[in-house]
Amino acid sequence: MTALRQTVAAGGPAANAAVAFAHLGGAATLLTSIGCHPLGVVAAAELRGLGVAVRDLSADSAVPPAVSSILVTASSGERAVASTNASGRRITVPDDLAAVVAGYDVVEFDGHHMELAVAVARAARAAGRRTVLDGGSWKEGTEQLLASVDVAVCSDAFHPPGTACPEDVLRFLRERGVTWAVVSRGGRPLVWEGPSGGGTVEVPDVRVVDTLGAGDVLHGALAHRLTEQGELTARGFAAALREAAVWASRACTAFGTRDWMREGSSPSGTSLLP
Repeated sequence: MTALRQTVAAGGPAANAAVAFAHLGGAATLLTSIGCHPLGVVAAAELRGLGVAVRDLSADSAVPPAVSSILVTASSGERAVASTNASGRRITVPDDLAAVVAGYDVVEFDGHHMELAVAVARAARAAGRRTVLDGGSWKEGTEQLLASVDVAVCSDAFHPPGTACPEDVLRFLRERGVTWAVVSRGGRPLVWEGPSGGGTVEVPDVRVVDTLGAGDVLHGALAHRLTEQGELTARGFAAALREAAVWASRACTAFGTRDWMREGSSPSGTSLLP
């Protein structure tokens, strides 16, 4: 098999969301585990070059970072991903977490470092910071996060126990204290529910080149938009989702997770992403 193109980039949901957030004019910090292995050094350097501050909680570790192999089908833009994720890495929660979190407007987490994510979510809630969950899939420990989540944006692969459809997922999240719940479904409309009802948000129709990382862009763009809002209303939340969907669709028109960033910016905010 011979590929038409290739690209190498730092990845993971929170990392890609941080890149999108920074591209849109925000100040993003990625709180994670990378290490001093040569692959990790390259990944951290790329993120910093894209405007993302990196706080590496495993800076002295020589263990190779998780590496994903991704094949994208040129005719459809669909991808196949093989990865160990972060399942083999354990992170010590920093002692100054409360002070760190207090310096940001919004905190997003993807649950890949679950112990860290739970600690960050609780610290953010205690500090009165808005919290956003990127629910790519249901993971062990996810339920511990939900009590500290303001906004949950989940893919259609996110299946909590006993759920069979997006409506079930929205109900599950709301019953566990999530204020604003969203399920993304690729090119189909986003479905959402909040304190006073819910609705759908159309996803722009584009020529799809590569869907890799589009959901991460959705989360990063939404987090950025949320830094500009005070108390959320249904109208404001739907507008934020609509704008985020535009950026995610744009990401689908370019190969890889970086080529979509050709132009465009918006007012600054700050975000911490573990």
